[in-house]
Amino acid sequence: MRDALLGHQHLDWDLATAARPQQVRSLFPRTVPVGIEFGTVGVLDVNGVMHEVTTFRRDVHTDGRHAVVDFGVSLDEDLARRDLTINAIAFSPSTGEIRDPFAGRADLANGIVRAVGEPGERLGEDRLRGLRAIRFAARFGFSLDAPTWDAIVASAPHLTRLSAERVKQEIEKTVEQVRYPGRAFRLWRECGALKVLIPAISSMTDIHLAALDNTALPQTGSGSGRKILRLTVLFSAAPASGVTDGLRALRFSNADAAWIGSIVSRWSALAAEMRSTLVASNHPADAVLRRWAAIAGRTRLASVLRLANSHWRAERDAGLAAPAAACVGSVYRRAVRIAYRDPIEIADLAVNGRDLERIGISGPAAGQTLRYLLQTVINDPASNAHAILLDAARKQVSHGRE
Repeated sequence: MRDALLGHQHLDWDLATAARPQQVRSLFPRTVPVGIEFGTVGVLDVNGVMHEVTTFRRDVHTDGRHAVVDFGVSLDEDLARRDLTINAIAFSPSTGEIRDPFAGRADLANGIVRAVGEPGERLGEDRLRGLRAIRFAARFGFSLDAPTWDAIVASAPHLTRLSAERVKQEIEKTVEQVRYPGRAFRLWRECGALKVLIPAISSMTDIHLAALDNTALPQTGSGSGRKILRLTVLFSAAPASGVTDGLRALRFSNADAAWIGSIVSRWSALAAEMRSTLVASNHPADAVLRRWAAIAGRTRLASVLRLANSHWRAERDAGLAAPAAACVGSVYRRAVRIAYRDPIEIADLAVNGRDLERIGISGPAAGQTLRYLLQTVINDPASNAHAILLDAARKQVSHGRE
């Protein structure tokens, strides 16, 4: 109802009813007991799309993470257990009536996020509600009601009661739904939530937060690509060595954790050199870009550059020295093209370990020689020919023996 009143499209309606879960299941031919102990039944329509229907309920007991509920209550009692006034509005499609017992429509009109009833009680019932309030405020550009904000601050030390999965889901919803997620995570930082939930990034600076808002860049894409970029920017505030493990602790998938960790690690290794090089020159040599591609990795270079540009744009906006936007766009296109065109990995070399064995180079010396040859072809791709590289290998080993 909230989004409908705000005029937003692609609405996700929450359906509520006085019917108990078993009655709902008996009324529809295809149902799924998605959360039947909490009164929620999934009803499949003729197209196989599931709609969650929840029985009016009230909390009998809650520990800030789990609730025991009771059915057989009125709609107003059900709305009274909602977190925020803007989420405690109901609409009857049969009568057209809007039920708004907590003045949620007025708060929507005035741009205010306010807890239903006494804020401390609402947040004590479910500690995640403070983070949800922040997300809605950032998403809609609303302000937080002062007593609600005070309750969020007071609730922060108790956020350890939340499961890692619920924290992960809230992080994902924030980076997916909020146009400027830096605004939300600034409030996480100010209320103490970052220090409790993700201490590795709790000291992130305002410029870092601004970088998070600068992720709608050319060739970034949208959807899952933008989500991963935003998560990468967010966790680039942490020491690179701990990013992968930190994401796994929050129950991100192993694949996402490893990818984001690798991008942050390579950006950390290249950031200072990239910045100084591009500030000094709008057109670095191809050999420089090949070396960056070799360090970042062929498939990771574009993501490293997007992460870097998010930070550079924030730095420029703050009046700091950073590569110019036009320079970054040009280098991005050149670097990605070079990464997929030129030899930048040992596997790209025209010789391999067996070739070196045939000329008497084996063991650790072979690995050292291949790395030397890679640097040779990074500086001069034309040298990536079988005979030329074998000759260079012989000279390198001979020189090393002198």
